[in-house]
Amino acid sequence: MSDTPPDHLSIDPSSPYFDQPALERGVGIRFKGVERKDVEEYSISEGWIRVALGKKVDRRGRPLTIKLTGEVEAWFERGAEGGGEAEA
Repeated sequence: MSDTPPDHLSIDPSSPYFDQPALERGVGIRFKGVERKDVEEYSISEGWIRVALGKKVDRRGRPLTIKLTGEVEAWFERGAEGGGEAEA
């Protein structure tokens, strides 16, 4: 696996952009210069993230999300072998 996170990633297992190995490594997200821990999905090339809208859920029990646009940076928090320090 490369040291560059995917351009588009989602934490929802039903999404076509779900990538378990990438999520296990931990992906850090910086949105508009602020590090975010509540990101449900992101796209670097399109410049947006999706975050949960409070504790509201849809009729299937999934959290309602809102799409925010702006500059997105992503990095892996752990090395490719699962150990090591955070990468910047």
